[in-house]
Amino acid sequence: MEGGPDQSNPCAICLGGMGAGCGQAIFTAECSHTFHFHCISASVAHGHLVCPLCNARWRDLPFVQPTQPIHGVQPPPQPGRHPVRRAFVQQPVQPSEPQVFDDDEPVEPPTGDDGQRQEASASGGRLIVKTHTECSVIARDSSHDNFAVLVHLRAPGMIDVGGDAPRAPLDLVTVLDVSGSMDGEKMALLKQAMGFVIDNLGPHDRLSVVSFSSAARRVTRLLRMSDAGKGLARSAVASLAACGGTSIAAGLRKAAKVLDERRHTNAVSSVILLSDGQDNHTMVRRRGILQPNYDSLVPPSFARGGTGGGWSAPVHTFGFGNDHDAAAMHVIAEATGGTFSYIENEAVIQDAFAQCIGGLLSVVVQEARIRVACGHPGVRIRSVKSGRYESRVDEDGRASSVAVGELYADEERRFLLFLAVPTAEATDGETTLIRVACGYRDAVGGEDVDVAAEDTVVTRPENAADAERSMEVERERVRLEATEDIASARAAAERGAHQEAVEILESRQRAVAQSEAARGGDPVSLALETELREMRSRVASRESYARSGRAFVLAGISAHAQQRANSRSLQDQLVVRCFSALSAAAPGETSEEAAEVAAYATPAMRAMLLRSRMAREASADQKRHKGGDEAGGSGAKEAEHT
Repeated sequence: MEGGPDQSNPCAICLGGMGAGCGQAIFTAECSHTFHFHCISASVAHGHLVCPLCNARWRDLPFVQPTQPIHGVQPPPQPGRHPVRRAFVQQPVQPSEPQVFDDDEPVEPPTGDDGQRQEASASGGRLIVKTHTECSVIARDSSHDNFAVLVHLRAPGMIDVGGDAPRAPLDLVTVLDVSGSMDGEKMALLKQAMGFVIDNLGPHDRLSVVSFSSAARRVTRLLRMSDAGKGLARSAVASLAACGGTSIAAGLRKAAKVLDERRHTNAVSSVILLSDGQDNHTMVRRRGILQPNYDSLVPPSFARGGTGGGWSAPVHTFGFGNDHDAAAMHVIAEATGGTFSYIENEAVIQDAFAQCIGGLLSVVVQEARIRVACGHPGVRIRSVKSGRYESRVDEDGRASSVAVGELYADEERRFLLFLAVPTAEATDGETTLIRVACGYRDAVGGEDVDVAAEDTVVTRPENAADAERSMEVERERVRLEATEDIASARAAAERGAHQEAVEILESRQRAVAQSEAARGGDPVSLALETELREMRSRVASRESYARSGRAFVLAGISAHAQQRANSRSLQDQLVVRCFSALSAAAPGETSEEAAEVAAYATPAMRAMLLRSRMAREASADQKRHKGGDEAGGSGAKEAEHT
């Protein structure tokens, strides 16, 4: 209603509006959180001397002239009477925090017994493991030193994306840059994006907000996203203000403390880090020059494998605008198993967050590990191409493993194994190359699951001159070779050899275009060709590389190394180019769907991204209508005066 209280910044206690015209005094605490004066007075009167949002202990308490002093605080005012707040001087120091962050709100398990939850989870299916050989036959008298076999995983789907079906609850910590450079439109867009995140978390999910500038603070403890928790979180986000420098390391240390010291734990844990600048608090002097010390940015418990050697919470990093330190954000993501996203168009920050939480809210597989054993006595595993996923090959080459970790619903992983295959005896009609299995924990039901692929077998005829090659293996080989050349081009650009970087990418682009997969209309290969073309233009000069090329290339490396979607696919110009390049999408598949598949996006991620875009459009329409109404109203008033 026009002139009513502003519901976008509610009181964190009663959740009522605190905008102009609400007729109530407002109290701003030294931790920057705001409340109705009578609400916080009543809270303090009952002995609560800490902020309800962040648990910071206050040095200065709200005070009015007491009639019946209770802890030095006036009781709540009578209806119709508005208290007059005495002078309150906000202290420049940061509020004190609990020594230990063990004040997280207890988790509340979903309704229904474990058997019902597991049954609901199982109805979504199990992880699928398949293998593909580069060709299905090998001549009996032929041997191979690098015979390619693709191991392909596909996670089970969700029964009802975005619905009420059971899913694994999330503990999420958002680490937000509130340095001085975030002032103005950037801060407004960040708050809008955080509002979307809060709105789309469920009552069993928990959220903690950490902000950092020159120092870091925990803005809210780990709160369950019930209606009350969401109200507290929205109020906390609304209180954020930009000032100071940039200490990414301090923000991550605070986030690690939130997760390390919590008393309760949800099934899924993750961190989202956003920054628009460069960490200026971890510089070291090397050869007389101050340089960033990236090694000090990642807390030990966040490093992949964690301090205890287990699975750690991934940190998904978002570089905001063109002035952030893309190398630092990439190092953090790479070290923790997260993804690095480059938000070139600041207006799509909400979409970037939406795609990320769409994945986090759809985790169905955890602690997945692939086990490979050779079948035939003469077969040996030469190498495993697994990107950033840890892989091992036994010394004798008879077995190997890949640590995959978490998978979102419908998410896929592909790993190429290269084998040494011996000749076959005249009596051998086929050779069993490898046996593949994968063990994991069902994220919803919690039970351990083990699945196996069919034995990987090739037939051994006397002649195999016309053997058909696998498109699946060819596509993955093309992707891996392109990824390696992208890394080489980045190395060249970093040392200032920009023409060399362009030539590397141009040569690889031609190779992709001439590949059997691209000529056959494979959408992934066509999208890869478009990506390489885009990278070429961004590494062509020192200026373009510093402005956006480094971030764009690192985001591409991150997506391919993790085989997981990030926000580089949200660049409107690139998406349009991808769509135009994908005219040969698979039957029944639109070019847009093919582009999303090429960028590793899952159905849950696409659904959340669509929800964000619709919300942004609705908000823009509302602002336009409001602006039109205000313009019409002022015009009517001018007409009355004339």
